[in-house]
Amino acid sequence: MLLEIDLDMPSLPTLLATDLEGVLVPEIWIAVAERTGIERLRLTTRDIPDYDQLMRERIAILHEHRLKLADIQAVIDTLDPLPGAREFLDWARSCMQVIILSDTFYEFAAPLMRKLGQPTIFCNSLEIDAGGNIVGYQLRQRDGKRYAVAALRQINFQVIAMGDSYNDTTMLAQANHGILFCPPANVIAEFPQFPVHTDYGTLQAEILAFLDSTA
Repeated sequence: MLLEIDLDMPSLPTLLATDLEGVLVPEIWIAVAERTGIERLRLTTRDIPDYDQLMRERIAILHEHRLKLADIQAVIDTLDPLPGAREFLDWARSCMQVIILSDTFYEFAAPLMRKLGQPTIFCNSLEIDAGGNIVGYQLRQRDGKRYAVAALRQINFQVIAMGDSYNDTTMLAQANHGILFCPPANVIAEFPQFPVHTDYGTLQAEILAFLDSTA
């Protein structure tokens, strides 16, 4: 059960909670699919909202093709942030605190965090066997993004949340202000209450307008 939120405290400090893949960096599993030629690895939470179902399918595919953690990490090492992402993140961190809330894994995220200037990230952990195979995963908490935003609001932060997929929409709804960034058409259609942006310039303007409205 989520904690009650005190909405009466004036002048709340603002924090940006953002998704990672598809918002700041390319989709990792799509990159792996392109590198390996395994089309089934292209599926993301944009396609399968149930994250547990999606990950069980991914792990089964990796085993079928004998791909290990090191193979995935080799692909991730070649990825760079999306054009403009580092500059946007630097700007955001200059005027508010920023936390990345992601369903990815620490074993995947490390090189990408270095390229983004080492922002704070809350994500999950993989289970790896002695042979380097991915055999499972551990969620910090189911629907963890929503609970993280709720907890931040409970300690009197004003939260702006941004993401691109079904699994981001609960944290967007929990935030003071939720924004969709480069979402697919089906997410836009299903969640018309959230403003949509497709470039960092208009996204920055949206954030500034919200900050001005709450000053």
